[in-house]
Amino acid sequence: VTRRPLVLQLVNSSTEYGEFLHCKGKKFTDFEEVRLEIEAETDRVTGSNKGISPVPINLRVYSPHVLNLTLVDLPGMTKVPVGDQPPDIEFQIRDMLMQFVTKENCLILAVSPANSDLANSDALKIAKEVDPQGQRTIGVITKLDLMDEGTDARDVLENKLLPLRRGYIGVVNRSQKDIDGKKDIQAALAAERKFFLSHPAYRHMADRMGTPYLQKVLNQQLTNHIRDTLPGLRNKLQSQLLSIEKEVEEYKNFRPDDPARKTKALLQMVQQFAVDFEKRIEGSGDQIDTYELSGGARINRIFHERFPFELVKMEFDEKELRREISYAIKNIHGIRTGLFTPDLAFEAIVKKQVQKLKEPSLKCVDMVVSELTSTIRKCSEKLSQYPHLREEMERIVTTHIREREGRTKDQVMLLIDIELAYMNTNHEDFIGFANAQQRSSQMSKKKAAGNQVIRKGWLTINNIGIMKGGSKEYWFVLTAENLSWYKDDEEKEKKYMLPVDNLKLRDVEKGFMSSKHIFALFNTEQRNVYKDYRQLELACETQEEVDSWKASFLRAGVYPERVGASETEENGSDNFMHSMDPQLERQVETIRNLVDSYMAIVNKTIRDLMPKTIMHLMINNTKDFIHSELLANLYSCGDQNTLMEESAEQAQRRDEMLRMYHALKEALNIIGDINTTYHLDAGLLRPAPRRRGELPLFHPPDLGPEARLLGHLLLVGPRWVVPPLCPPGQVPLLIPLGPHLRFLLGLTVLLLVFPGKS
Repeated sequence: VTRRPLVLQLVNSSTEYGEFLHCKGKKFTDFEEVRLEIEAETDRVTGSNKGISPVPINLRVYSPHVLNLTLVDLPGMTKVPVGDQPPDIEFQIRDMLMQFVTKENCLILAVSPANSDLANSDALKIAKEVDPQGQRTIGVITKLDLMDEGTDARDVLENKLLPLRRGYIGVVNRSQKDIDGKKDIQAALAAERKFFLSHPAYRHMADRMGTPYLQKVLNQQLTNHIRDTLPGLRNKLQSQLLSIEKEVEEYKNFRPDDPARKTKALLQMVQQFAVDFEKRIEGSGDQIDTYELSGGARINRIFHERFPFELVKMEFDEKELRREISYAIKNIHGIRTGLFTPDLAFEAIVKKQVQKLKEPSLKCVDMVVSELTSTIRKCSEKLSQYPHLREEMERIVTTHIREREGRTKDQVMLLIDIELAYMNTNHEDFIGFANAQQRSSQMSKKKAAGNQVIRKGWLTINNIGIMKGGSKEYWFVLTAENLSWYKDDEEKEKKYMLPVDNLKLRDVEKGFMSSKHIFALFNTEQRNVYKDYRQLELACETQEEVDSWKASFLRAGVYPERVGASETEENGSDNFMHSMDPQLERQVETIRNLVDSYMAIVNKTIRDLMPKTIMHLMINNTKDFIHSELLANLYSCGDQNTLMEESAEQAQRRDEMLRMYHALKEALNIIGDINTTYHLDAGLLRPAPRRRGELPLFHPPDLGPEARLLGHLLLVGPRWVVPPLCPPGQVPLLIPLGPHLRFLLGLTVLLLVFPGKS
């Protein structure tokens, strides 16, 4: 009984012997020993108490009497576990069978015993499942000699009872008694032939019954398969050859220790690295990443979204600012009561606000350095075949970036110090003392913007209760005056419109089960923002989207919440503001407007100069360093041979590429010679007419070789399967034989067998 798959490769050869994969180098010339070795190897893995295993036994049989085929003997279907078999034995064997029969290039031999009801055949049932059209199913009826007296399988064999497109073939194999008695294969074939000729129900179809006819049908299918497969196989091989030809050209004369090759490779790698870095920073039309921002695009987002947002996050608190101005005015006047608004108060407050710009400016430099380092790592991925070179190149460039980081930060600090050094109150955009009393300029600017659309996009309202429908996604439209959201992007069904006056932003921590990033809008006057909600929580898929929306809200005048001012300070400032006299209040208002006007000028200047400074001192300098100095640094850092040592993966890939190239060339040559070597007619595989002195590649098919082929199969086991070419599931292979080239191109013929004597 078969308890492990047996992969049997039949190879046409001048000598006759068998070899097992687990017994490499040992040749079996007695096929009785082959049968015993199969049983012993089965017991070694599965035990001797009916256990099964999906691990196959691999056997190769060389013989002058066989065609080139790969056969697989599979375990038969079992309904009830016995011995050491697992409870799900039926499902395990079924899964094992399905691995073979589901392949479209498999020809299924559905074997059923004649002495049981064909309607209950598990073989036909599985064949119908995977091949409902019957394109690749051949029925085989066994045990015709064991049917009850007075019954026969004539209707089945004549394809009348359960018709199959390819019909049924009847066979009579050796009984277990014949196998135990070592009945000769020739005698078994003669007895089978005599049975069909003498039986009244089968006499008229005897020429289409029996094991020799079954082999003839399989040979026919092999011929058809070869004829149908060769054109597609040739095209596939040619396309594979073309795809690797250019790469293989570099490997044909490859010498790993050639110093000229190493020097050339080093130069090419450095040049390619420089080109890739520049493309990632400047952008290019080839190899565009459509899934995320990278390189220059991320740096651009830092310059124009993240950095402006960081600046506004440092926005001064209105109440605290007024309190500071009032203290400054009083301290400047000292013991006297001031009649005029002092200039020094304006200068002191402005300097304090300008100092606050240092932190977001340094943070901007840090973010750009992080992106540059990430870009360097991505550009060096193409150097994976030279791990030492990649590591050294990353180290040199990253070290240079760190050096430039220090200089860039010094220059940024210098920009801030320059702003602190002199207050240019004659700037054309500065409102001056004459207009400081009027706030109309800012209000008119906001009105001039009108209801301009700033941004549109999808956002999820996150804090709607489950009872009211839970989180929902809406189409949001942000303008200079309000935030509206709609059911969809057609903007026909408006859900709500929220004025942006008195709104501020705050970050919200993600929930335990939430993967989205959340921020919230709230009213500074402690009013409900939306229906009964104090704040409106909005969610995005990524942090980048959140940052982008925050930058858009800044343009609408919605600033982030200022963290740090305590309630006590706020209450104190309220009391202080209420206690100010009218004259001081006018002076505070004047200074407040002057500070606001001047800081707008400073912010505008810093936002303009920061990207320029970073580009000049860091990014452009790094590009120049890679182009002009990287190679020299690599030469000076150590031994060139060490740098250009290949990785083990690259050496293995090169060897595999060369092997594949030569195999493809040889296969195409063999296919080109097939038409001159073989006649592929509608019958059997026959050799082409040979010249004097040539040996035939195959014996002409007759009952002798066919019977001997079947004999070898039966000696191995009474149940056999013909699957795809070895290894199963791969494309047909072509192999040489002596001075001639012959191909190993198999038809998948799968025989489903079940327990019981055949």
